Amino acid sequence: MQILTVSGLQKTYTTRFGGSKVQALKNVNFTVESGEYVAIMGESGSGKTTLTEMLTERYGAKAYYEQSDNPYIGDFYNDMNRWSFNLQMYFLGSRIQQTMDILRSGPVDIFQDRTVYEDAYIFADNLHRMGLMSGRDFDTYMSIFGLITNLVPRPDLLIYLKASVPTLISQIRRRGRAYEMNIDEQYLRRLNDRYDDWIENIYRGEVLVIDKDREDFVADAAVMEKICARLDRKREELETAKK
Repeated sequence: MQILTVSGLQKTYTTRFGGSKVQALKNVNFTVESGEYVAIMGESGSGKTTLTEMLTERYGAKAYYEQSDNPYIGDFYNDMNRWSFNLQMYFLGSRIQQTMDILRSGPVDIFQDRTVYEDAYIFADNLHRMGLMSGRDFDTYMSIFGLITNLVPRPDLLIYLKASVPTLISQIRRRGRAYEMNIDEQYLRRLNDRYDDWIENIYRGEVLVIDKDREDFVADAAVMEKICARLDRKREELETAKK
């Protein structure tokens, strides 16, 4: 992952005595590289955290997890209209901090559980479309998101864990988080629609889609090997591009 590229840098200064100009730098080019950056996206219950843990262990990488102790999350599921803006702003702040950490991480491989793109283009957008976030709050949210857009490096590979609502509900009930027990199925269905639209029509990066209804990377080792084969191929591409 390239986190900074500088091309044609020049610097001229004027001497203290005599006022002559001296060119200290001329046409300096350099790139700051990090390791492979892979982000894992999908709805609650799709298996993002499990896959992040498995891949981090396999590759000896660094993991960044979604902050699950958002202090607004319980209130949000009980009253989405009242708490949607607070919830999303807290997640956005957490994701900005993660981004700063990633930029400082150096040459290590990174797996990230959920991305800042989802916060804005999936969740906040969906809440606004459903009338659960006012236009004023949504505009405020997106203006703050826009301030950091240019700082966010695009993942080398995005893994999308696509799952139907019945699969998501089954997983959510299995893990038993109290605040998720009353989650609205229509809300999940609309999120799936937003994910599909963003992946197919908006995002311009490289995406690996895993169909969680049919591909279980925990129970079926072949699915995990498929994911790792794609990651290894991407690593080779990145190494070749550096030469």
